Amino acid sequence: MRLMTAMMMLAATALPMAATAQVPVPSAMVVPDGTVLDVTATGRTVRTPDVATIRAGVVTQNAAAAAALAENAQRMAAVVKALKAAGIADRDIATSNVGLSPQYRYADNQPPVITGYQASNTVSVTFRDVKKAGPVLDALVRSGANQVDGPAMSLADPDAALDEARTDAVARARARATLYARAAGMNVSRIVSIEEAGENDGGRPQPPVMMRVSAMAQRDASTVVMAGETDVTATVRVRFLLK
Repeated sequence: MRLMTAMMMLAATALPMAATAQVPVPSAMVVPDGTVLDVTATGRTVRTPDVATIRAGVVTQNAAAAAALAENAQRMAAVVKALKAAGIADRDIATSNVGLSPQYRYADNQPPVITGYQASNTVSVTFRDVKKAGPVLDALVRSGANQVDGPAMSLADPDAALDEARTDAVARARARATLYARAAGMNVSRIVSIEEAGENDGGRPQPPVMMRVSAMAQRDASTVVMAGETDVTATVRVRFLLK
């Protein structure tokens, strides 16, 4: 009995040790044949956007819902006709929103009263020649559009720019690893692994620009849309072995 009790106590004591041995070792800073260094770096290149996307539409109001929607449809047909007359292809015109909502009048201690209805129809227009965006916007307003948002700039083919940014990211990671290695009195032996950690293909967020017909129609000058420049970035995580 004493022997069995001693064996059971020994087994119970060994269990935590075995469990501890099975716990995975974190990303080690020191390994038998060198030191591991993890570096995260972002590469960057600059491009001029060649695609502009603009949302244009018509907002109408009427006491009756059907009348508001009918007027909106009529004016929107003229807007789409103007787009096609300006040379915008069907594939570059997409309906992004159609809405009909009641308009209320509010008073203290009284339930809201419907005073009419507002109808809206918006299309997303892609300009593959950014320079044409301004004149087309002017044509849209003349044809009946009373709401314009944008533009959002992007690249039609960002793959080459992304590859350039990826190459730059790896070069930056290696340069940083070399810096750390020299500071520690070591050398970069090799790359253990490379992991992509994110990218930006050059698309810029659409700014909160709202141009109403009353403001645009009174201007003599044509609307100008400028592409500017945009950053294309790629981020990588690289693990190096230092010796």
